[in-house]
Amino acid sequence: MTGNALSTTADAGLVKLARHGRLEAFEELVARHRDKIYARAFSLTRNEDDALELSQTAWVRGWQRLKQFQGDAGFATWMTRIVINLCLDHLRRQQRQRTSSLEALLEANDGLEPLLPATTVNPTEGLERTELRRLIDGALGRLSEDHRTVLVLHEFEDMEYKDIAQAMGCSTGTVMSRLFYARRKLAAMLPDLRQNK
Repeated sequence: MTGNALSTTADAGLVKLARHGRLEAFEELVARHRDKIYARAFSLTRNEDDALELSQTAWVRGWQRLKQFQGDAGFATWMTRIVINLCLDHLRRQQRQRTSSLEALLEANDGLEPLLPATTVNPTEGLERTELRRLIDGALGRLSEDHRTVLVLHEFEDMEYKDIAQAMGCSTGTVMSRLFYARRKLAAMLPDLRQNK
């Protein structure tokens, strides 16, 4: 099968070919879905470098685990779940590192909280986006990791509460609560959004 034929083949057909060792079929899947997978990683991590690294890791993992793909959901959905799990693991590691770094800093300063300069990094600076997208991205970036993660998984990935709870290692009630507060905080940060429509 030629490259042209691959570009018109459905995802399921490409997965079948890739399972039989056809790397070019998997490369076609990557070309089709890489932007979405990167976008999901970025919406969770809010960092371009982390999103790039995690999305690339997701593709490697997807290739390694291709035989485990059951086809119950679409290939893109399966890959999205892989990148979401990688991002959640990454965010948990970062949280643990920040906590231990802060504890060490507090011990070094005899328990006195140091004055740390508040710095904000805009990882999307320089990228052209619509004004609405810019406002929403900015607001998402100001949510806590837990609130942002729940909002992204529910609103953008259409994940059920129970699936989000399982992915995040918390109860369904906690997911619902976080989603409620995330929506409320987002609405408070974007008060003029409805008037701009």
